[in-house]
Amino acid sequence: MRAEADPVVRLAGVGHRYGRTTALEQVDLAVARGRMVGLIGPDGVGKSTLLGLIAGVKTVQAGQVVVLGGSMADERHRERVCPEIAYMPQGLGKNLYPTLSVAENLHFFGRLFGQKRAERLARIEHLTRSTGLFPFLDRPAGKLSGGMKQKLGLCSALIHDPELLILDEPTTGVDPLSRRQFWSLIGEIRQDRPGMTVLVATATMDEARRFDRLVAIDGGRILAEDTPERLLAQTGADDLEEAFIRLLPEERRRDHVSPVLPPRTSDGGPPVIEAHGLTQRFGSFTAVDHVDLRIERGEIFGFLGSNGAGKTTTMKMLTGLLPATEGTATLLGKPIDASDLETRRRVGYMSQAFSLYDELTVRQNLELHARLFELPAAGRAERIATMLRRFELTEVADQLAQSLPLGVKQRLSLAVAVLHEPELLILDEPTSGVDPIARDRFWAMLIRLSREDGVTIFLSTHFMGEAERCDRISFMHAGRVLEVATPAELKAGVPTHDLDDAFVAAIEKAAPEATRDERQLAPDAGPIAAGQRTGAVARTLAWAAREAKELQRDTIRLVFAVLGPIFLMFAFGYGISFDVENVAFAVLDQDQSPQSRALVEEFRGSRYFEQQPDIADLASLDHRLQTGELKVALVVPPDFGRDLEAGRGPEIGIWVDGAMPFRGETARGYAIGVAQNFGARIAAGSGQAGSAASPFTLEIRYRYNQEFESIRAIVPGVVMLLLVIVPAMLTALAVVREKETGGIINFYVTPTRRLEFLVGKQLPYVAVAYGSFVLLVGIAVTVFGLSISGSILALALGGLLYVLGSTAVGLLFSTFVNSQVAALFGTAIATVIPAINFSGFMVPVSSLSGFTPWIGRLFPSAWFQIVSVGTFAKGSGLGELLLPMLALAGLALAYLLLAALCLRRRET
Repeated sequence: MRAEADPVVRLAGVGHRYGRTTALEQVDLAVARGRMVGLIGPDGVGKSTLLGLIAGVKTVQAGQVVVLGGSMADERHRERVCPEIAYMPQGLGKNLYPTLSVAENLHFFGRLFGQKRAERLARIEHLTRSTGLFPFLDRPAGKLSGGMKQKLGLCSALIHDPELLILDEPTTGVDPLSRRQFWSLIGEIRQDRPGMTVLVATATMDEARRFDRLVAIDGGRILAEDTPERLLAQTGADDLEEAFIRLLPEERRRDHVSPVLPPRTSDGGPPVIEAHGLTQRFGSFTAVDHVDLRIERGEIFGFLGSNGAGKTTTMKMLTGLLPATEGTATLLGKPIDASDLETRRRVGYMSQAFSLYDELTVRQNLELHARLFELPAAGRAERIATMLRRFELTEVADQLAQSLPLGVKQRLSLAVAVLHEPELLILDEPTSGVDPIARDRFWAMLIRLSREDGVTIFLSTHFMGEAERCDRISFMHAGRVLEVATPAELKAGVPTHDLDDAFVAAIEKAAPEATRDERQLAPDAGPIAAGQRTGAVARTLAWAAREAKELQRDTIRLVFAVLGPIFLMFAFGYGISFDVENVAFAVLDQDQSPQSRALVEEFRGSRYFEQQPDIADLASLDHRLQTGELKVALVVPPDFGRDLEAGRGPEIGIWVDGAMPFRGETARGYAIGVAQNFGARIAAGSGQAGSAASPFTLEIRYRYNQEFESIRAIVPGVVMLLLVIVPAMLTALAVVREKETGGIINFYVTPTRRLEFLVGKQLPYVAVAYGSFVLLVGIAVTVFGLSISGSILALALGGLLYVLGSTAVGLLFSTFVNSQVAALFGTAIATVIPAINFSGFMVPVSSLSGFTPWIGRLFPSAWFQIVSVGTFAKGSGLGELLLPMLALAGLALAYLLLAALCLRRRET
């Protein structure tokens, strides 16, 4: 047992790098049990990296990370303490699955931590009642508000009753009311579990006062660590944002001045934006409900509201990006019209996320947008130089945008937005995640644009400190504008003179149900006992059930998975044929003798040829072959009949279209065969076949496919082809999609092992693929008329092993790439080329030379082709197909193990 005095977390000399970028450098930290410790600092200073190392999400590169009495560099210790750690990643609902309901998400996390159904139900009821989510158990996570998503994320983290709770910026992007409710919930949870340690990262200094201790971080280093009160006393600051600035190195805060908003003088002119009764409905849902707004020239107008209040929808309607359902609005004195490009040129827009081009330099980004906005070539260079000077970008003008710090990126985005000198500037959360100094510099530029250039600025924000710098702000909730006034007027309306309180009071007045505490205690059933934990099979099935539900609710993927192979079966089965019949041919008969007409009749009587109108001359022959009207032309020379009767062996001309070599070669063989049969018959009739009769007659018969119909060879091959392409491409998205959406974090922070995760992700696609196999075999028998002449058991078992192998190929690609596009392309190449060229589908494997036969044998398609053709056409039994069966099983296992080796257990 550890001594109680031992810290829950202890870091010594911890460093971490991403390529050439240093995220952490020589970090030392100790966190005592039962404390709530906050890591404060802007985005990009190392907070998330530090929490990831403590949670075991990231690999320890340098130093010691000791958590719960052991090193997190030790894989065994990490697996042992994993159930004692809960990690909630940054981002709204980042660890949740949007298509799963609240209850389904919580059941999934409970199963990953080995909880049986009775324990899960008790914990889910307790957590959802205490967080107010109990009435929404059946609602999909993707349809929850931002605050409710964070509550569900917290419930998911707490369902296994952890000893250490790690929250990475849990309230970023959450409105003030939801933020207040979230921290109140955390406080109550800590009262119920006094021994639980909580580590929180935040860039919002307003909420940092509630923590027991604060750790200020900048540039990967710890600036200071103490209680909030002592940090304020140490720095002599009035608030934590100012305290953080004073803790920064001298070179970072040199020449820093907090921006001051001068009073605005109204020019009495027409408003830049005016709206009356603006309404937007999506079906029966009203997103914006009769909004009235008036924004004057040069005004800085702030838009504040709860998540899902309709702010973005209102901004889209006011800029013409979304037509209003009801009401009227004018922009720059004109009715809003999305097709009015001249008015839109007078508007600048800056999104919350960096939306410029990372692969271009600062100057190149400015030049590109100067051309897009059609700035005159004569003044373009001077305007770009002005922007570089004005926004302090001259020193980084030739650096790539991707290498810039976040604050500089925001200045570049603003420079691009005002490059064409707009009269209205629209900003969506412009300083989210920016450090306080960069935020102040940014606001100094906004104030200058407003007061000196008369630019009207319309912005949305969740930061109340930022809202206080606006001339006027509006509070919005549930599609309605509640109040519009200056910050001072709004603060005067509440006893605390706090803008957060003013926002909550406005919502309480207009929509009291939104602030009503929906939390309730669960029926007192005593402490929830942890029963006997389930193991690897249960965790595997938990991943499989979750993947199956997501697949079932993704209509496009499901339709592609089920109907795609059927459609392609018909397309390939009827579209691919090696049969050469009804070849278009015509005759240039220059002899017109009975013998020449007999030869023509021989061709006409063959089922392989279809006669076209006769050829007039050689020029016409060449033209008709060139246009594709003819595939074969027969030229009978003059005196053909006379020479044939005289036994002089006359020649004929056979012209063949060789543009398609395979069909041309086959048609040539047919034509030569018809001509030889005609010659043999003439020779036999004239007694020239030879005096001695042949002792035997040779007749060729084809085994297994006596009619020599290509469909009997194509369709079994199409089954092979489709069962490797579609299942592999579907499975190729399984893991990489988790990486892109952030759900992979649930693999990192739960007791799941690699094979449990991979097999769980694979099983639903194996089930769908095997269902496709059964359908394709049924179509082959009922529609294409094939019969299974071999062992049905061998075909069924071979199909199962084959889909296991093909889905394992997709999993392999999904583990070592980082984008869905790359996974799809890689899987398509790795399945299509071997399946067509090296499996025996087009060319027998035995006829391949060099190392190419071995390429085919490294992929399951070559082995299943043997099984498919053998059972459909050759009557092969289970014993005869034992070798390909073993090869399929071995390849499926090999690909799965290789995928497990490629799958990282932690981020680097």
